[in-house]
Amino acid sequence: MRWFKRAGTAAPAAVQLRNGTRHPFGTLHDYVPMRNGEVRLYRAIREAVPLVDAAVYKLIRLTGGVTAVCGDKAAERALGEFLRTVPVGRGQFGINAFMDCYLDSLLTCGRAIGEIVPAQGGRDIAALLCGRVEDIEIKEGENPLESTICGLDQNGRMEPLPYQELLLFTPLNPEVDSPYGVSMLRSLPFLADILMKIYHTIGVNWERCGNVRFAVTCRGGEGVPAAERSRQLAEEWSRAMQDTRNGSVRDFVAVGDVGIQVIGGDAPILDSEVPVRQILEQIVAKTGIPPFMLGLSWNSTERMSAQQADMLTTEITAIRRTLTPAAERICRLWLRMHGYPCAFEVVWDDINLQDEVEEAKAELYREQARKLRIENDAVET
Repeated sequence: MRWFKRAGTAAPAAVQLRNGTRHPFGTLHDYVPMRNGEVRLYRAIREAVPLVDAAVYKLIRLTGGVTAVCGDKAAERALGEFLRTVPVGRGQFGINAFMDCYLDSLLTCGRAIGEIVPAQGGRDIAALLCGRVEDIEIKEGENPLESTICGLDQNGRMEPLPYQELLLFTPLNPEVDSPYGVSMLRSLPFLADILMKIYHTIGVNWERCGNVRFAVTCRGGEGVPAAERSRQLAEEWSRAMQDTRNGSVRDFVAVGDVGIQVIGGDAPILDSEVPVRQILEQIVAKTGIPPFMLGLSWNSTERMSAQQADMLTTEITAIRRTLTPAAERICRLWLRMHGYPCAFEVVWDDINLQDEVEEAKAELYREQARKLRIENDAVET
């Protein structure tokens, strides 16, 4: 006798790969970090939180403009004219406009990609263009010094771009295990999510309190059926409210003991000043900009403001160190294309965050000390 196993539904296979951790945010909630997903998230934060957007633009403005100084004055004049008039797309001209767009991508996305477009014949630079960081990937070589920038080909596959020497790529504070850099906004999604919840709740509460709803209750009025009494009461109340909206005053008359209450009027509204300030303090600390420069009237002494300005100067200097190699590549390529072998130096505008009077006093004290030093040396000799 042969035994047959009863036919039935097979048990589903156990899932082997599981998500063991759950992030508390993603596009401000349920977010799983992926490179292009991060970029969309950070741009959503800038759009949702005006303070973050203002901080990024202020860092871009404070970074200032760039120029170059050459050993050959003729080359310096020609290079300066090129840096002032080179097209950078979107109706913009000049390397400063290119650097503004480049730095915007660098701070927001943690990396920036640009391209030097040569003119026909390869004897001049026709334009400088910024690209979308979502459209490129970095392929690392056998050692950390080798990397290749890849982009989409005609078939939609990621392939190495043909002219790597014409591409500009700058990561912001790259980590040892990734060449893509770290965005300035990386630690803000969780805080931005909480801040948006608070602001949304404030809006809902004000809408509820501003557009009030009434509960009208009538007691007594014997001799009239309850249904008829409620209908008459509703009609009179509706007429009274309609006349009020039209700008006139109408009395409301009803039979019996009538009670009128605002629906939800007894519900307390939570104080948002303390939690909002705590979150904004964390955001401002991440941007590195003093609160008074973002319109926040927090307590700050004169000495504290001066120290904050000094710290901001160091932040801007660090940003300039990151951008300088890209500017040097542009200047070096233009000089070599035009046959200038001279050396050059990229020079940034002076950072001026201090009071002019204080700077003048400091210069006076230095000159006085120099005069006393010269007099002492003369007496000693």
